[in-house]
Amino acid sequence: MQKLGCPESFTEPLGLYHLAKRRGMGAVTITDHNSIDGCLEIAHLDNVFVSCEYTVYFPDDRCKVHVLVHGITEAQHADLSKARENIFDFVAYAVRHGLHHTVAHPLYAVNDSLNAGHIERLVLLFKNFEVNGDIHPAMNAGLRAALGHLTPATIDRLSNEHGIRPAFREPWLKNIIGGSDDHSMLRFATTFTEVDNAHSIREFWDGVEQGQARVTCENVTPQVFARSIYGIMYQFCRNRFDLDRYRNKDTFLQFLERMLQTVPETAEPFWGRLSQALARMRGPRRSPAANASLLELVRYEADRLIRHDAQLAEMVAQGVRPHHDLNAKWFECVNQVSNNMLAHLGRHVFDRVLHARLLELMQSIGSAAALYLMLAPYFVGLSILSGQAESCVALTQGIAPQPSARRRVRVAHFTDTLHEVNGVARTLRQQLAAALALGKDYTIVTVLPERQAFQRGVHAFGAVGAYELPEYSEINLFYPPFLQMLDHCYREGFTHIHISTPGPVGLAGLGIARILGLPVSGTYHTAIPQYARVFTEDSHIEDLLWKLMIWFYDQMDSIYAPSEATAKELTGRGISPDKVRVYPRGVDIERFHPSKRDDGVRARHGVPEDATVMLYVGRVSKEKGLNLLGQALKRLSGSPDDLVLVVVGDGPYRLEMEKDLAGLPAVFTGYVEGDELPALYAACDFLVFPSATDTFGNVVVEAHASGIPVIVTDSGGPCENTLHGETGLIFEAGNAECLSRAIHVLASDPELRRRMGVKGREHVEARGFQRQFEKLWDMYVGGLPTTAKEPSQTPPGLSLLSDLVGPQDLASVLKVGRTA
Repeated sequence: MQKLGCPESFTEPLGLYHLAKRRGMGAVTITDHNSIDGCLEIAHLDNVFVSCEYTVYFPDDRCKVHVLVHGITEAQHADLSKARENIFDFVAYAVRHGLHHTVAHPLYAVNDSLNAGHIERLVLLFKNFEVNGDIHPAMNAGLRAALGHLTPATIDRLSNEHGIRPAFREPWLKNIIGGSDDHSMLRFATTFTEVDNAHSIREFWDGVEQGQARVTCENVTPQVFARSIYGIMYQFCRNRFDLDRYRNKDTFLQFLERMLQTVPETAEPFWGRLSQALARMRGPRRSPAANASLLELVRYEADRLIRHDAQLAEMVAQGVRPHHDLNAKWFECVNQVSNNMLAHLGRHVFDRVLHARLLELMQSIGSAAALYLMLAPYFVGLSILSGQAESCVALTQGIAPQPSARRRVRVAHFTDTLHEVNGVARTLRQQLAAALALGKDYTIVTVLPERQAFQRGVHAFGAVGAYELPEYSEINLFYPPFLQMLDHCYREGFTHIHISTPGPVGLAGLGIARILGLPVSGTYHTAIPQYARVFTEDSHIEDLLWKLMIWFYDQMDSIYAPSEATAKELTGRGISPDKVRVYPRGVDIERFHPSKRDDGVRARHGVPEDATVMLYVGRVSKEKGLNLLGQALKRLSGSPDDLVLVVVGDGPYRLEMEKDLAGLPAVFTGYVEGDELPALYAACDFLVFPSATDTFGNVVVEAHASGIPVIVTDSGGPCENTLHGETGLIFEAGNAECLSRAIHVLASDPELRRRMGVKGREHVEARGFQRQFEKLWDMYVGGLPTTAKEPSQTPPGLSLLSDLVGPQDLASVLKVGRTA
């Protein structure tokens, strides 16, 4: 905003004075940054005193501190402006001239340099401290608590350490005043200082200096904070582009005026009211074109929202009433508009990625940057306030030592898949059950077509749109309501973010972690680039998706790989080995057990009672190597003659596979769930899993737990769960002849199958899911930093874009977003 030439406030001093008086203030001042011009405009009015908020510096490290000085003259202001380069000279001048001076928002790091040593020196230099209406309530409470614990002994210790002698009596007793720190007039005079029985400004300040002041402070929230920024942005645009000319002719501008108004509404002249009514009577806007600009999309979505929201339409037509919660309503409006825009943008991004239209993809990234800028006030508000809540204890340790209390770990696990029939979803459901049993604070955050009824341990948001994946018609990628999810995570106070998939929900989780300054880890579950190569037979798309995968996972503090092979693949692609760790995967050893064998399950699925049954469980698709299994089955040519293949699962390759194996002993069951699945495992003779792209292979450990041997490829994660010659056989990936020989060996030797089945069960006995989850939880907590990285000068979230497109290209991307 500064780079655009936007001032910190558009409030006219006279309007501010009258509003303050209407809200009950007995005396008024303005504390602009390093300026008294606003105060001088109203200095002739009753009970106004001239004040300023100065940016002063510690001379040794240039740490900035804001200091309020009240009741000054123009000459004193000139002297203070020169002295502010050195906080010690500045305070000495204020003391020498008897000026009332106060540290503003003492625990807020103005330029990210503030530390406990600075706070200790401020305690020695200042008698007065400000409770601020624009910072996190915890920071105000922490300041009060810390100052309240000061003792003469503390002051003596700090004086000896820093060589500073306080220039006032009883320095362990501090005075508190309050200031709204409001820049937009949306919260003006909601935080204030009062002294009982003070009839003049002098009596007021005497009461403050004697510790008789009482502060009322209305707590700020991210919604309040953000709306203030939107208010300033709107005022900037209204002034820069002279929007008042169009206000009565445009419903969208009327909407902004109602929601972001900064002064009490005055009665509109008759012709103005008539123009507004005519503007509202116009029909709905046309649906914007696919390449519409951000402003066109916003205006269209806002117009549609006003027409479908009776309360909003009433506010636009008749004005704001006292019962209207404008902060909540504005958040609701921005959330709905951004959701619709996100759905519009998401469809274009996925189309362009999957069809490798790179130039158009850069345009979409530009549109994403523009959408980010539109939502930036909420991102900034949430980022600042969440960071403030954590900094109090560290900053005040020197003046009021507190026992270090470890925060309760609260993990939010973001996933695109939870209720689907696949290994990732099954693992997540097992993790949730283990977390609940162990009393861990673990929440799965996901998105479903519609918001679902409450389920313990799961928070499912309703999707704002969906994208159907080619070759995965039964799976949709749902676009998350990002702003709503961000607000939820802030309110819930999560301490760690974990992400299991790099889809839209995973991207949302990464953005939320960055904005809230939370440590973030991720699990690499699915070999998406390899899948894309199988589906498209296009190596360029595979390379593009690898770049996106590596960029995404490289943002994490820690990355969990389900196998050594996957870990090596990630490090081989450029991920730092220090980030990657193989995590313990468990299996439900009670559910999958040899005792679950039920011979009746064969009959229920049309399998002959005396057959040797070869089982496949999983998605029926090309990337699982099932065409290779078909070739191997044909090679066997009925040897042994009692061999039957049972395929459990469904997918896009099923019809083609059934046609290809017509006339061969193959049974397709479709999905099997509940108790039927472990019974089927235990009733079969061995599992064959020909996939070369799986990062782990849940079905392999489930087969071991069920007491049957396995046949797997030598590529990917499944082979790491198999002891060749002991719990199963490992064959060369892609070699149908090798696979057919392995099948023949197991199908022809019942005793070998029995020995391998027993050994396989022993192999997984110690891998019970609950035990493995405890190990994983310790890795979550021990493997991540307890706080976020040092904040950078880049606004939260914008660095995600610069990381992806390169810092030199960011400006051009933003330009594309504006023109597109």
